[in-house]
Amino acid sequence: MRAQIIGRVLGTGLRVAGKMAGERLATAAEPSAAQPAPSQPQPQPQSNNTVQAQAAGRAVGQAAKQRGAGVARGVGGFLRPFRRVGGIIWLEVTGVFFLLPVVVFTPNLWRMRASWAYGPDHRMFLITAGVVVVFLYLGVSSFWRARRR
Repeated sequence: MRAQIIGRVLGTGLRVAGKMAGERLATAAEPSAAQPAPSQPQPQPQSNNTVQAQAAGRAVGQAAKQRGAGVARGVGGFLRPFRRVGGIIWLEVTGVFFLLPVVVFTPNLWRMRASWAYGPDHRMFLITAGVVVVFLYLGVSSFWRARRR
């Protein structure tokens, strides 16, 4: 991956983080300016207090949702270049694990090759051949997909 692309991604992540920090500071400053002075009590009926508490709870929930979405966007922007590399590494590791049964079962297949048609190990030969073919296909196709990425 080119350095310009990584720089753009990191710059985007920093801009999003700066924007989130600015929004957090702005929302932290707003409630302190909007609150009435403590020397002026405002009596309100009980039902009005519950409505205001519910509205305040909704506002806090929406603010938390916006912050969470901003954090998710920032982290997603930062991790985007690593997604491709991680996918390639995942395919290669799974390819190795799929090729391990091929390495284990191939010597047994070679030993039973004389029984391929009608010998005493005919059934085991066919089962072992099936396992080797399936896992060989899965391992090779995993490396093939990693190469195409």
